[in-house]
Amino acid sequence: MPSPLFRRLRRPPTLDLDDIQATLLRARPEPYFGTHAILEITDPAAGRELLRRLAPRVTSAARWDEPQPSWLALALSYQGLVALGLPETSLASFPANFRAGMAARAERLRDTGVNAPDRWEFPFGTPRVHVAVTVYAASEDDWRAEVAAYEKELGEVPGVRLLSHQDFAADGFNVFGYRDGFSQPVVEGSGAEPLAGDGRPIKAGEFVLGYPSETGVPLPVPAPDALGRNGTYVVFRKYHSHVAAFNKWLHDNASTEAERELLAAKLVGRWRSGAPLALSPDRDTPAIGEDPSRINDFDYSADPRGLRTPLGSHIRRMNPRDTKLTVLSDVNNPPHHPARHLLRHPAAPGPPQGRRHTARPGLHRPRRPGHRQRRVPAERVGRLRQLHGPGQGEGPDDLAPGQGRLLHRARDPAAPGAEHPVLQHPPRRRVLLHAEPVRHPLARQQLTPHLARRHPP
Repeated sequence: MPSPLFRRLRRPPTLDLDDIQATLLRARPEPYFGTHAILEITDPAAGRELLRRLAPRVTSAARWDEPQPSWLALALSYQGLVALGLPETSLASFPANFRAGMAARAERLRDTGVNAPDRWEFPFGTPRVHVAVTVYAASEDDWRAEVAAYEKELGEVPGVRLLSHQDFAADGFNVFGYRDGFSQPVVEGSGAEPLAGDGRPIKAGEFVLGYPSETGVPLPVPAPDALGRNGTYVVFRKYHSHVAAFNKWLHDNASTEAERELLAAKLVGRWRSGAPLALSPDRDTPAIGEDPSRINDFDYSADPRGLRTPLGSHIRRMNPRDTKLTVLSDVNNPPHHPARHLLRHPAAPGPPQGRRHTARPGLHRPRRPGHRQRRVPAERVGRLRQLHGPGQGEGPDDLAPGQGRLLHRARDPAAPGAEHPVLQHPPRRRVLLHAEPVRHPLARQQLTPHLARRHPP
């Protein structure tokens, strides 16, 4: 069934949903099963034939709020477009960073050292990544049926080779035991009615080519129009999630189980149930995490210093809400709106590890970013937000793991007489996921879905 924490269709859509892939708007079911596969095209005619065969199976975003047993999505890399034989005039119409690929831009993305492209899992970072196939399903039987149907078509088309296949399943919580996947920006024209705390709808052109962006004008659409319009750009990144190291770090820096859970909540800004510290600062309140009208219905107006929700916490860096920013503000909505927006679809192989001190699962994060080339490039925004925050006043000298106890109590000016445990220093985001230097992005490749549903090349 669809996640109870995702919004429903309430207004007539104005987007061409029949020509937009489902993964842009459709929420994952809970629990869910899925597969990510990477294909290489060795013969252009074979690649085009496979797309023709799979096109009827690509689910559109029409009626995105209705239950769907399973759905399939396709994405093409720049090298995939080359392998399909697109003319040079069309290839040259794509943005330079998409044509270059993630590996070529590793320095800008800080994918260096242990995170450098030569450490990524094959085939990521190579020019052989051409097509990405993603399957989501609400049950194991539906998932197996959808995967079998796609694999049958693949097996009948010589000239397209399977390079990577990764299955995943989850129940709405990520491998660290936190509720996940419930916070997405509302796309204007999708027909979705914002839930409490969602904020205003974001212009569709921030996510879908061919529609006005936040500047009021559409962004450049790759040629021909039938190829680019209603498409988007996807970033596919695979993380090595060190769950055991994370939980060991909590254990080493807090004395009791209650303190460890509070420290875990301070790092993220939410308890593992999804309940935000802004609404439940002292203890977890699972009922809030299960209530779509409450889970995001908060701001930081009463907490400018970050005593309840630390300025360096994950959710406050990624979405500062009404926190006064010094950088990365949206020029159309100063001073509180971040300059870029992401639609995320994280997928973790295996069950959540929660508080266990073993296992090191991977974590896939396909993202559909706002893809403007003006002002600050989206890749730089992600880097700034994660490493330095969006300009909320936290300093660069953040606390590294192992530097003593992290909790102390501070008086809350919004509640006279009240005290709250807070982090002594806002941690860098790497503290959340890595308690030691790790081989963090095992794979990274930028892809763009080709809407083969109606316009196969």
